[in-house]
Amino acid sequence: MKKKIQLAAALLMGAVMLNMPQAQAQQLAIKGETVYTMAGAPIKNGVVLVKDGKIEAVGAANAVQVPQGYVTYTAKVVTPGFVDAHTSVGLAGIYNIPADQQQLEKTAPIQPELRALDAYNPQEELVEWVRNHGVTTINTGHGPGALVSGQTMTIKTSPDGFATLMDTTKMIAFTLGATVGENYNSPKTSAKGMAMLRAELQAAQAYARKAANADVSKRPDRNLKLEYLTGMLDKKYKALVTANRANDIMAALRLAKEFDLDMILDGGAEAYLLIDEIKAAGVPVILHPTMARANGDSKNMSFETAGVLARAGVPIAIQSGFEQYVPRARVLLFEAGVAVANGMTQEQALAAVTTTPARLIGLEHRIGSLEKGKDADVVLFDGDPFEYTTHVCAVIIDGKEVNKECK
Repeated sequence: MKKKIQLAAALLMGAVMLNMPQAQAQQLAIKGETVYTMAGAPIKNGVVLVKDGKIEAVGAANAVQVPQGYVTYTAKVVTPGFVDAHTSVGLAGIYNIPADQQQLEKTAPIQPELRALDAYNPQEELVEWVRNHGVTTINTGHGPGALVSGQTMTIKTSPDGFATLMDTTKMIAFTLGATVGENYNSPKTSAKGMAMLRAELQAAQAYARKAANADVSKRPDRNLKLEYLTGMLDKKYKALVTANRANDIMAALRLAKEFDLDMILDGGAEAYLLIDEIKAAGVPVILHPTMARANGDSKNMSFETAGVLARAGVPIAIQSGFEQYVPRARVLLFEAGVAVANGMTQEQALAAVTTTPARLIGLEHRIGSLEKGKDADVVLFDGDPFEYTTHVCAVIIDGKEVNKECK
């Protein structure tokens, strides 16, 4: 009995700690030899003032007076907190064992009703790992591998856990390509997969018409699957479609046009072959990790794709993605750095991990740049962020120091 009581107390304390603030928001003055605000030209010898979790002022040191009592940080380079537009961190765990892999349900190929919120573990070590590398916001959820694997949600990587949840449902995650057939008995081909998706979306259209009937008695029973697909058809949620081969990318573009989806192309290994088509469709791309393994549907990927798309004017974000090996997610900073080495400018790469992903997930009014009134998510470096030997030396989320150790 005593052991049961101790266990119950430990569980209760764990639940309390999960919801307790791990650090207090302070009044901060963050000084950088170079400050990339992502809202204008970089500021040499810049200062970012933080108060009550928000950015109070940004500017050159000779124009921004630091009030008394502010805690001062100094760094070589200061940037906004990085935004990872597509990951499965918190559903996929760091150890790659069945107990910490919650990102793909293999009982059915179409399950838009699966909520990321119900599987996300804010205490997962992988959350801390990406935070220590400068990622302050993640759009995380069910991973590629099913025709419709589930939903994504947006949350800060702060130790405060669910207290920093920004949106429970942002996108519905789709996958087109050979990987689906590896996980399910049906579909086994791209044509069958598309037919199944089109039939389900047509069913959602019919469900929406019936649900709008003025006669309550004639409305259908609630159907979570069709309800979320209807929300996507109404543009309440975006369609995040993972497609890597050119033929699958074209199928995704056709699907978006047929059902008027607000679509984001995910992966896009062969997107460089379809730049005109992607631009004409007005579809942004969350590109696969630059250093992803070149096999399967991604066998024709290129280090240069990020730069090619950026130069063509296609809105692009770089993601950490999902890996089959530990630690399950790539370092977003390194992925952007490789893109810089292969044709992207430094400004384009910074935008691909700050302002562009913030805009794609609809939270550009809060995150992605250092501007007055926005969330105080800031990363401090001891050198050029895209140099391999540079370290993240402090991470601040909502005005709270969550990491102060050069890593």
